[in-house]
Amino acid sequence: MTLPGPIDPPARLLMGPGPISAYPSVLRAMSAPLVGQYDPFMTQAMAETQQLYREVWATGNDATLLIDGTSRAGIEAAIVSLVRPGDRVLVPVFGRFGHLLAEIAERALAEVHTIETAWGQVFTPSAIEEAIVRVKPTLLALVQGDTSTTMNQPLDEIGAICARHGVLFYSDATASLGGNPFEADAWGLDAATAGLQKCLGGPSGSAPITLSPRAVEVVRSRSRVEAGIREEGDAAASDFVRSNYFDLGMILDYWGPRRLNHHTEATSMLYAARECARVLLGEGRDAVIARHRLAGDAMLAGVEALGLTVFGDVAHKMANVVAVEIPEGVPGDVARAALLDDFGIEIGTSFGPLHGRVWRIGTMGYNARKDAVLTTLAALESVLRRFGAAVPVGGGVEAARDVFAGAPA
Repeated sequence: MTLPGPIDPPARLLMGPGPISAYPSVLRAMSAPLVGQYDPFMTQAMAETQQLYREVWATGNDATLLIDGTSRAGIEAAIVSLVRPGDRVLVPVFGRFGHLLAEIAERALAEVHTIETAWGQVFTPSAIEEAIVRVKPTLLALVQGDTSTTMNQPLDEIGAICARHGVLFYSDATASLGGNPFEADAWGLDAATAGLQKCLGGPSGSAPITLSPRAVEVVRSRSRVEAGIREEGDAAASDFVRSNYFDLGMILDYWGPRRLNHHTEATSMLYAARECARVLLGEGRDAVIARHRLAGDAMLAGVEALGLTVFGDVAHKMANVVAVEIPEGVPGDVARAALLDDFGIEIGTSFGPLHGRVWRIGTMGYNARKDAVLTTLAALESVLRRFGAAVPVGGGVEAARDVFAGAPA
């Protein structure tokens, strides 16, 4: 066998819907030396990370920590730990990732009810409340930002609706946290999860999660250890979390003061998650959100100036990603490949009914900056012209530059 050489990935500017190019300091943090999982340094780093993410989530929740795994690991941990078999779960679906929440809830043996709206739209609070009254769910599971459609579902009124009807409120903020407002306590969230690979500016592989005291109470009520359940045949065993790895009760004990063994912490990913939050809070949470809004506005102005049609309700678009209709006659996947091969820039297509119909262009994390936006627009203009699209020379770059120029100092 001939051994392959060391890892040497090509230079890429990741301007799709995620993953994105990580902050350089996050990559440096991941190369720090490993320590044992009960080393005092590790325990301190875990405690620091918890406090940092309380600030990121805007919460006072003690139960704020990381799930080792991609953002989907966080979603699954939240749902399987909060939902008992037979519980009713309501999922408003406005894109691919609403369907994912419904699937995970079904695997947790919930009675899943969905409501749907057209891709490119969001739900009104009244529509969600009407469904809650009709379904009477135990849990409402709602995506905030769905990158498949680029829509940002308003959450600020939903928590109060859930509280009125005694419903737990969970949101998947994988694509939105750090680049769009998120107020876990003020909005009445019982649980929320995210990932590092979008606006937080890190690699995929760690899932920040926060749980309200009410959610913790539900999680604790399902603990096999505290109830003395040892075998599946024991009474009420079906109430208990079927997963070992994603049992939040056990994970809370691992992150808590008792530091009970559950799994070996993914040390390098902990370092990455800590640095993502440290960078965000060092710049200022509001400042980072404003930077994402500015870069998103500039990219939006640029693609519109190139004559591209923006998909969906722009008023409810996430700040960090825009979807544009692929122009007639332009081979979408071939053009994306040319952008990657010739310029080292990656943008995305989409899922389901939007596959091959739109491109998704992200401006998030480390790449929510002027040079990344202008470089992407210049390259996109060149590729569009190559495939026969009539685009104004320099139009996208100039429109985006004007947005940056008009921003407050």
